[in-house]
Amino acid sequence: MPSESASERRLASSGEASPAPLLVTLAWRNLWRHTRRTLVMLFALLLGVWSMIVMAALVRGSMEQHIRKEILNLTAHVQIHSPAYRDDPAVEHRFAAPSSLADALTQTPITAASARVRVPAVVSSEYESAGVMLVGIDPQRERGLSFIDKAVKLGRDLESAGDPGLVLGRKLAERLETGLGRRVVLMSQGVDNQISDRGFRVVGVFDADPQAMETGYVFIGLEIAQQLLGMGNEVSEIAVMTDDRNHLDALVERLRATAPGLDVAPWTDVQPLLVLMEKVNNVVLLVWFAVVFAAMAFGLINTLLMAVFERTREFGLFQALGMPPRFILGQVLAESLILLVLALILGNVVAWASVAGLKGGIDLSMFAEGLQLVGISPVIFPTLATGDVLIANVVVIVLGVLASLYPAWRASRYVPVEALTRT
Repeated sequence: MPSESASERRLASSGEASPAPLLVTLAWRNLWRHTRRTLVMLFALLLGVWSMIVMAALVRGSMEQHIRKEILNLTAHVQIHSPAYRDDPAVEHRFAAPSSLADALTQTPITAASARVRVPAVVSSEYESAGVMLVGIDPQRERGLSFIDKAVKLGRDLESAGDPGLVLGRKLAERLETGLGRRVVLMSQGVDNQISDRGFRVVGVFDADPQAMETGYVFIGLEIAQQLLGMGNEVSEIAVMTDDRNHLDALVERLRATAPGLDVAPWTDVQPLLVLMEKVNNVVLLVWFAVVFAAMAFGLINTLLMAVFERTREFGLFQALGMPPRFILGQVLAESLILLVLALILGNVVAWASVAGLKGGIDLSMFAEGLQLVGISPVIFPTLATGDVLIANVVVIVLGVLASLYPAWRASRYVPVEALTRT
């Protein structure tokens, strides 16, 4: 039987006095009786905490990139349309923005806003034709609002709303067998229900992700599109960008009050699939947390049960000397809590260092084609969210203590006489 220390004797004779400092001291000493076992358990817990936080950072980073990309791919934070436009994006579902709306679009927290013409069309070269979405833009206002101002890799971007040129995607250019300086013809239904067509010279070729953007869109000047379709000063949509995409309710309500006859929709309504993907990612993280914690809890319970079994006679002696069972329970829980706190501190530090070391991104180019099919960038930049770190820490500390209750309860239930005679 291990010899009693002074702290053990004081605790055994403490009666009903508050034993917290002595419990912690004893717990710390008992943990390091078996240094190797404690270090192995500490490493396992550390690894679990690290994997929770790093996995959350990778999933959040990937989702954040995907949402940001979709928002820049002409979605924006808020879209304003004619009420029927989202169900049928035809030229007849156009509107003229009221002056009150124009004033509201200059107020905080709006950082950018731009009117667009956006209707189905057909683009033809001398060899091929393709169905596309014709987008008439004011390039000066699109900066910071959509991807197009930074996506042109060959030639130039449109220079103004009255620019007579046309910008198309690389894949569409290859399909049409056309290129810079070549002429193409755009055809679309005008406001008079007649087919309107016009020849354009290709002034720019853009790259986009996903590549469906390259085959599905062509860009011309806003004023040119309005002239082509006979729309006057009317537009198909107004795209709005703010300084925080997650707090749009007040802005949307304000814009709806300003333009009651129009459909004002946040990006979550325009892209419900993105919201669903975000919820799926949250479920994936919760499942991952549960799996990792289950493995951690299994190891923790087994380690504590082993320690309790080895110290059966010790616990019996303490009770024979007058230590209340609840003090023994508290001592075992204190050992568990010390292990968990150490693991959390080390796990958080190592996870933070890992995420910081990956700030340049994780290159998954070897899977690039498959990833692009589901809209995921081949380079993932981890994003460490405070909420995820807090959840991981709370899960480990709370459930870890709960998992330790059974070994602690077992230790406190020993009958002194039986415990002292057990070999």
